[in-house]
Formats: sequence, structure tokens, C-alpha cells
Amino acid sequence: MFNLESFIGKINDEPLDSYPADGGFVGILRTIACVGDSLSSGEFEAVNTITGERLYMDRFDYSWGQYIARMAGCTVYNFSCGGMTAKVYNESFGNKMGYFRPELAANAYILALGVNDLMNRGWPTGTTADICLDDWRKNADTFAGHYGAIIQRYKKIRPEAKFFLVNFPRAQQGNPDRLRAAAEHDALLRELCALFSNTYLIDLRTYAPDYDEEFRKKFYLGGHMSPAGYLLTARMMVSYIDHIIRHNFEDFRTVGLHGIEYETIDGSEKNIL
Repeated sequence: MFNLESFIGKINDEPLDSYPADGGFVGILRTIACVGDSLSSGEFEAVNTITGERLYMDRFDYSWGQYIARMAGCTVYNFSCGGMTAKVYNESFGNKMGYFRPELAANAYILALGVNDLMNRGWPTGTTADICLDDWRKNADTFAGHYGAIIQRYKKIRPEAKFFLVNFPRAQQGNPDRLRAAAEHDALLRELCALFSNTYLIDLRTYAPDYDEEFRKKFYLGGHMSPAGYLLTARMMVSYIDHIIRHNFEDFRTVGLHGIEYETIDGSEKNIL
């Protein structure tokens, strides 16, 4: 007898229990945009042997987004840059790079921002009260305000797009300020998932391994990941998004009609742009 679970996974599995090497159901998301900082850009660290200067290089081909593209056969945009913050992305970078152009509208957006805002600069996290749902331009000058504005702006371009918000893995042990920032970031993303439609949490804080000293020996170069680290991250992203889709098939059944004016056969669902 045909066993559906053998094809779509067990109904009670955890997000990182299985890794589909072909991308699994991530493949239905034909276009994905990765909005992030250096860790979304495949950034490597090296030292100039002559000057001793530390070098930082964004290598998109090694980014977890491009590993996802090769696994799942979809198109992935790197809307990212080393050192990026939600504030700079919203206020200037996104427009400067043309990342809000309608022709680049995607089926899904993966947002992996916050390290530079909260960990490295100590800017205020804010709350969902900083978000004006009627006009993103009125959002407060906090991480929540700018992060929310990024979601709002892409929702305006592609209202039915899926959003995946990535929290921080466990890596801040022993530093009270960073621990607090990570907890605030996690709490905010959970609230944003409740505030915005079609928005899901990629909860690395709960399900990813500890990014401890042993992990860093295997998967890091200085403060950034090695090629194996970015590939591992891609595998976790694929596993997690595949799990979300498998457990919410009804939410994703019309992704092939994004950007198209349609009415379903039974008339129960419309998508008018």
C-alpha cells in the first residue's frame, strides 16, 4: 500500500529531523529573496600576509541562499551585504540597490537581520507598537520599526508572498547584553509572525545546534562561517522551510499563482492585484 508519510515526512517530526537533498517542497518557491547581512552573503574573513590587515569578502556563490538555489532548483536573490542593518536596508540600501523593484518580486523572502543592529551596535529593539500598519513611513526609528517596514514594503510589491523570519541560534552564552538582545529579537519575531499574514518563524534558537567552541572549530573562519558552515546553514534552512510547507500545505497551494489575477474553481479564494 502506498505510504504518503514516506514521501512527505512524518506528521509529528521536528523541523530539523530530516534533510531533503533535493530541496524537498522548498522547490515550489520558484523565487526566494534573502534579506540579510554578512552571514547571508557568504562572507569570508582572511588576513593580508603583508599588511596584517583583516579582509572581509562577500562571496555570494558560497552563501546559504545560493546553496539553497542549487539544492532546490529555484532562483535565489542575495538582497544582502556585510555589515547590513535593518535601518540602513530600509532607509537607503534597498532603494540604492533596486531591491524593491516590482520585477524582482519573489514567492518568498527570508529575513536574517538583527546581529548588527542589536548585537554590534546596541540599537533599541522596539516592539510591534513601533509599526504603523497603514503607512510604513510612519514606523518608529527602532529595529522593530525598520524590520517591520521591510516586510511591509515587500508585501506591497507581492501581497501573497511568504515570509520566513530567522532568529539567532544559541551562541551568546556568558554575555548578558547579547543574551538579552537575542531574547528580545526572538520575542519580536514571534510577535511579527502573529502580526503579519503568511509569515513564519525559522526557529534556530530552539532547534539548531549550539554554536559553541566545538561547532566553530568545524564551521567558522574567524567571526564568520567557512564554506562548510554556509552549506550546513543552507541544509538547516531547507529542512526547516520544507517542514513548514509540509505542515501547512493549504497555505502554499497557490504559490504558482503569485502575481496573477485569479479566482479558484470553487470561488472561495481570490487573488486580485
